[in-house]
Amino acid sequence: MNSKLVTVLALFLISAAMSQGMTLARMGTELRCQCIATHSKFIPPKSIQDVKLTQSGPHCKNVEVIATLKDGREVCLEPTAPWVQLIVKAILAKAQFNSDSPL
Repeated sequence: MNSKLVTVLALFLISAAMSQGMTLARMGTELRCQCIATHSKFIPPKSIQDVKLTQSGPHCKNVEVIATLKDGREVCLEPTAPWVQLIVKAILAKAQFNSDSPL
């Protein structure tokens, strides 16, 4: 009976260690810049499905603007490009409007 208990505990500890290791591995891939290069040429808004804005922080010193195009491609946009700044302002204004709205 004791050996069965030891075996179950050992399997549990191995499982927990592997699970924790996978969580740490996922965190390691997220704690870095997502954009290696940026795109500054104008992209028509009708071609853009979604835009994700990531502020600078310990994971990356750069502000990152990642657009998902309607064809599924992800493009890192140059945050200093005037047309990208307009998109970011519109997103922030929309977020501010939504947070001001009563639930």
